[in-house]
Amino acid sequence: MAVGLVLLYHAGLPFLPGGFVGVDVFFVISGFLITGQLMTEIERTGRISLLGFYARRAKRILPAATVVLAATAVAVRLFVPRGQWQEIGGDIAAAAIYVVNWRFADRAVDYLAADNAATSPVQHFWSLAVEEQFYLLWPLLIILALLAARRLRRTNVRPVLWVGLAVLAVPSFVWSIVETAHSPERAFFVSTTRLWELAVGAGIALAATGVARMPRALAVLLGWLGLAAIVAAALLVTKGTAWPGYAAALPTVGAAAVIAAGVAAGSRGPVLVLGTRPFRWVGDLSYSLYLWHWPMLIVAGAYWDGLSVKRGLVVALASVVPAWLTFRLVENPLRYSRAISTSPRLALSLGGNFTMAGICAGLALVLMAAWAAAATPSRGSQYAPGAALLSTAPGTAPIGPVPERFDFISPDPLKIRQGFMDVPDTNRDKCFQQVVGSEVLSCTYGNPDGATTVALVGDSKMDQWLPAFQVLAAQNDWKLVITAKAGCAFTSAKVLKGDGSNKPYTDCIEWNRTLLRRLAEQRPDYVVTSQSAGSALDAAGKVSVDAMVAGMRSSWKTLDSAGVQVVVLANNPHPGPAIVACADKNRKHLSACAFDRKLHDRDPGLVTQRKAVVGMPQVKMIDLFDAVCPTDRCPVAFGNVLIYRGGSHIGAAYVRTTAPHLARALSDIGVPARFSPSN
Repeated sequence: MAVGLVLLYHAGLPFLPGGFVGVDVFFVISGFLITGQLMTEIERTGRISLLGFYARRAKRILPAATVVLAATAVAVRLFVPRGQWQEIGGDIAAAAIYVVNWRFADRAVDYLAADNAATSPVQHFWSLAVEEQFYLLWPLLIILALLAARRLRRTNVRPVLWVGLAVLAVPSFVWSIVETAHSPERAFFVSTTRLWELAVGAGIALAATGVARMPRALAVLLGWLGLAAIVAAALLVTKGTAWPGYAAALPTVGAAAVIAAGVAAGSRGPVLVLGTRPFRWVGDLSYSLYLWHWPMLIVAGAYWDGLSVKRGLVVALASVVPAWLTFRLVENPLRYSRAISTSPRLALSLGGNFTMAGICAGLALVLMAAWAAAATPSRGSQYAPGAALLSTAPGTAPIGPVPERFDFISPDPLKIRQGFMDVPDTNRDKCFQQVVGSEVLSCTYGNPDGATTVALVGDSKMDQWLPAFQVLAAQNDWKLVITAKAGCAFTSAKVLKGDGSNKPYTDCIEWNRTLLRRLAEQRPDYVVTSQSAGSALDAAGKVSVDAMVAGMRSSWKTLDSAGVQVVVLANNPHPGPAIVACADKNRKHLSACAFDRKLHDRDPGLVTQRKAVVGMPQVKMIDLFDAVCPTDRCPVAFGNVLIYRGGSHIGAAYVRTTAPHLARALSDIGVPARFSPSN
């Protein structure tokens, strides 16, 4: 059932928005099975053989996993754009040593890296990594419990184990709630927020003797309620649900109830359904099926530029074929081999060799990515004027059709996809506040003692314009101060989280309060702000454009009362998340990546900015859209410079070339700003 939920969810079936809860069910099952095996060994021998335990894990887990990792590396090389090889190769190597969940956790909270992040074909290995880390920790805790029981002269180790289990589970559950509320993206992947789910399964194993004597009627009721809880979670939980946190208790407790009820409920319990031949057959294949389905879906999606639900289902069903072959030719022969089963050292050696093969598969992909990058012609310091080619006079765009190709593009799209960060200096100088955190971080550029102070405030869409302001700061002797936070518009409104949950972005709200107070006290000459968000929460908790407008105006009025000139920089449109990949793929046909100029006027952030400025003549607004979209359709590159670094963010290299346009726009609204092309 667990693997079925995951497969159908990953295939894209809309009626199972919470199908990913199958992974939580996996965790409970794993905790139950492993603890049951260890308890059986204790009852039989009075001890645990770590060598034997890890040898059994190695021959059971590693061979099939390595086969899939190697096959994935080959498929990525053949069917996935080369810009993703390096990152995926690193993922494969990390998956081979079962630490990839921490890699994904770090990537999930890196706001700037998210622009070009593609879904990894081994992302599903995060759950296997969590389980393997539990397998490293739990046997050691059981051994400590055995030693404690002997010292306390107790013949029954279970009470001591319950204490150890509580020490593991309770802090993990509490941390899961805290971390999910604070950083749900990271909480989803890290082991510390998931250990309690495996511990729940372990608890059922410790209580196995007692629950087996449960009255049958109670067991039947408990089992079916548990199954209903799992199904309810799969149907009701959505991507917007903060996960895991306390919400994960529904499928976790449900799975525990089904397992606990198993023996006592007998044929009247969930086994009536789950014990049928189709379910048992899928259950036998569950490990291999879980390994194969995800990379096949991701590679197929990369090859076909996306998957429909119908095609996703076909690919998911097709994964049964390699899963069955792996089960019959790899899993079972090695798992039941007499030579390997009777020699733990041989089993560990086998596992080590398979692990090395997985690492090598990942590193080979990384090396191929490096070779591809090295083969891309480098133009060194060749002239790449970007927007400097354009007239700064208003009304001159569009100048003509989208250029189809350039002899070189700087920075090269392939290098961007391989991790080159075409971002402002705030990233290097560690003063761009990420999603998590409310501390107001600032950087100062230009002349620290300049007579004119220009403050840039807002989200990453303000931060992206820093390079152009740095050029003007150097030429106009400005003190330039930037304060920016990921996904955080400068407003007094209740800003929404960017995860689609429609929940208040508390770190942003606190950050804005502190920032507004600081600006009112410091009184810079000019505050320039931009943003991508178009709505916020109103007093009734509803998403509202008017709430955002009111919040923006409130902050602007506070600054105006303090004698600060507010300048609003229009948001640029969103070309789509795959814009850099498109440029890399279509170097000789760049118009394939262009998008409609009309998207600019429909951009939610810009619509809100324009609405907020109406009726506030003291607030000025500038728009550099024609410098970013100078042709009849908006290009991905112009003047030999890549415009977008990913998502809707303009790259630092291109922004720098817009300095003359920025100077003209500022001068037109009365801000003294000169630009000299000689500097």
